[in-house]
Amino acid sequence: MEPVLIVLVVLVVVAFIALIKTIQVIPQASAAIVERFGRYTRTLNAGLNIVVPFIDRVRNRIDLREQVVPFPPQPVITQDNLVVNIDTVIYYQVTDPRAATYEVASYIQAIEQLTVTTLRNIIGSMDLESTLTSREVINAGLRGVLDEATGKWGIRVNRVELKAIEPPTSIQDSMEKQMRADRDKRAAILTAEGQRQAQILKAEGEKQAEVLKAEGEAQAAVLRADGEAAAIRTVFEAIHDGDADQKLLAYQYLQTLPELAKGDSNKLWIIPSEVGDALKGLGGAFTGLTGNGGVNGGAVAAPSVAQAAPAATQVPLDPASGPRPVDTEKGAARPRVDPAREYPKIDPE
Repeated sequence: MEPVLIVLVVLVVVAFIALIKTIQVIPQASAAIVERFGRYTRTLNAGLNIVVPFIDRVRNRIDLREQVVPFPPQPVITQDNLVVNIDTVIYYQVTDPRAATYEVASYIQAIEQLTVTTLRNIIGSMDLESTLTSREVINAGLRGVLDEATGKWGIRVNRVELKAIEPPTSIQDSMEKQMRADRDKRAAILTAEGQRQAQILKAEGEKQAEVLKAEGEAQAAVLRADGEAAAIRTVFEAIHDGDADQKLLAYQYLQTLPELAKGDSNKLWIIPSEVGDALKGLGGAFTGLTGNGGVNGGAVAAPSVAQAAPAATQVPLDPASGPRPVDTEKGAARPRVDPAREYPKIDPE
């Protein structure tokens, strides 16, 4: 019985192993390559698949999802003979598991080497400044070459990105100095532009202020002139309405003369020649009131020179000689005096 039991156990184990090899479960977004006696037979898709045990063999399983592969920095020489290190990232996807298995030994290594050689060709035709500012151009060129070369491998390159571009340290220092100088230059230009605008605005403001001030002064002068004209017109009308005679006008004229001598700064003032005519009119008025015999029959003498006004207002007059200067500070005048003529007294009050 024991040999029979051993044979039965062996048969059960073989059947179990055969069952396991017969049933193949492929996960979603994956594929498996089946070989029969070392030759490609078919590709197993996602789900439950049956194969012939001990005859069919699953060679490898391939992930059909998009893959991301970063490559280490690669030294590349630019057109101006500068060495830069460039990191690249490849986004690819397997579209044909059979071609990815049999057309290339290792598609990852093949993509990496193709990326390095293509990147050197592209960067070798560009200078450093173009390399730093033309990432989109480099990405497009890499993607075009890789997509064309990997198509027969059953690989589709979706995107190629330059992760980093690192120029030499000395070049980085020079670039930083250049950028700092450019920033300082722009700052100086902006400062000068701001000062210029401020000066322009200030000048325009001062101009407008002067214009407005001039217009205000002109309007004020016009209003003052209109007011003075109206006042003169009113006085003139009042004089004509009151029918003032020559005697009253002469008296008012003489009353304004002491006002000319007021003020501490007045050192010299000029008497107009019309004062003599006013005095003549006023003297005639006095003569008309008294007659030849004076008031109540008495004689009235004309005022003498000794009875003249105070020093500030005592002004000898000579109608024939016109206005004469008088020194009001010393209180003495040095005019031409006619000894045969008597001068009236001017009351400052």
